[in-house]
Amino acid sequence: MGFEDYKPTIILIACQFMYAGVTLTGRAALLEDMSSRVFVVYRQFIAFLFIAPFAYFTSVTINQNIYFEGLLLASSSAASALGNLVPAITFIMAYTMGLEKIHLRSLRSAAKIIGTVLCVSGAVAMALLKGPKLLNNEFLPRNSLFHHREKDTWLLGCLFLLGSTCCWSLWLILQAHVSAVYPDHLSLTAWMCLIAALQSGTLTLIFEPHTQAWKLNSPLQLISCLYAGLVSAVTFFGQAWCISRRGPLFSAMFNPLCTVIVTIYACVFMNEEMYTGSLVGVLAVILGLYSVLWGKAKDHQEVKMGNDENAKVSDNISGKNDLEDPLLPEKLEMKQENNKL
Repeated sequence: MGFEDYKPTIILIACQFMYAGVTLTGRAALLEDMSSRVFVVYRQFIAFLFIAPFAYFTSVTINQNIYFEGLLLASSSAASALGNLVPAITFIMAYTMGLEKIHLRSLRSAAKIIGTVLCVSGAVAMALLKGPKLLNNEFLPRNSLFHHREKDTWLLGCLFLLGSTCCWSLWLILQAHVSAVYPDHLSLTAWMCLIAALQSGTLTLIFEPHTQAWKLNSPLQLISCLYAGLVSAVTFFGQAWCISRRGPLFSAMFNPLCTVIVTIYACVFMNEEMYTGSLVGVLAVILGLYSVLWGKAKDHQEVKMGNDENAKVSDNISGKNDLEDPLLPEKLEMKQENNKL
């Protein structure tokens, strides 16, 4: 396998690092009384401004609005943990639509199923299991910007995040079909961000008609919006490209990495504690991800071989090989005899 085969994996890992940054910085901005709906509008419009110069000129709207509303009502850890349901939901959707093949007697199919279960279980363990404390940043001041008191909105926030997870899984599935008919991922990303910004803006005007909601009150809010917009532009394009080559499940399986990253960052920068359960969850996520990647490797090889066979058949039909192959001896002799006559 060459570097080209590893490109989707590298891109999706980088996307999870960027998503982790959005989760943490977005949470900090929302805690400064910034509207979650306004944040989404700024994020999508900034993403369009970032991606539009490189292009020729949706379900993203619902997903982003309920995600950041849930992020405000719950926490960054809950947001990243519930996001790990994406592989399981995407797996079910992809199998139902025929995008994933499952053979119960196949070892690689079993690896995909077991790996998905491990990733989801690891995410649940990180969110719910505790055990002995391993690490927390006790040097962070208690009055720090990132330190906050939990509100009585945890359940409502988790419900919003669960809805966002379902929307994100549907987006991944739809990208597989959209990429087949519209392979220009750069242009598609630009239009998607612009349409999402317009839709989110309309939604915000309905729920928050006062102009004060659009005001950015601190440099942190501005930086969070700019960073989130940049991440949207890069990750939407990167994931669409990866889905077109490896399928929606391959992209969804990298979501648990975001939980690992957020858990570590939250412990270091946001005074959140890390427990033994988190470590067990991290190991389960890594094992599950590796298992699915191993199971998907065979699918990628089969698709690649199928594409090569189709290319050969196309060449034969077009007569390319006939022009390149030397004439047979019998044909040469017949030609010489005809010339003598």
